[in-house]
Amino acid sequence: MAKYLAQIIVMGVQVVGRAFARALQQEFAASRAAADARGRAGHQSAAASNLSGLSLQEAQQILNVSKLSPEEIQKNYEHLFKVNDKSVGGSFYLQSKVVRAKERLEEELRIQAQEDREREQPPKT
Repeated sequence: MAKYLAQIIVMGVQVVGRAFARALQQEFAASRAAADARGRAGHQSAAASNLSGLSLQEAQQILNVSKLSPEEIQKNYEHLFKVNDKSVGGSFYLQSKVVRAKERLEEELRIQAQEDREREQPPKT
């Protein structure tokens, strides 16, 4: 009886150990991919992500926008903000996520506009 109990415990530990190792490998891969994505993005964009706590992709997913269009951002923001209003049974947490996503996307639009202006200006001599 003790022998079987010991075998069950050993097998359980092995299964949990393998699952933990796989989860750790996936986390390292995701972390590496996120670091690569931040490296490709501009320094200002990465700083904006750090300040807002949302990545650009996450903000786009929250507001369900594929391209950075001010009209589409505003339209989706207004809809999601109303739907998640606490007075109609919504969630204040989700409503605040919607606000943060809009702020993050507006910051990205501002950064892109600034980069466009800098490209259009002739180099200083």
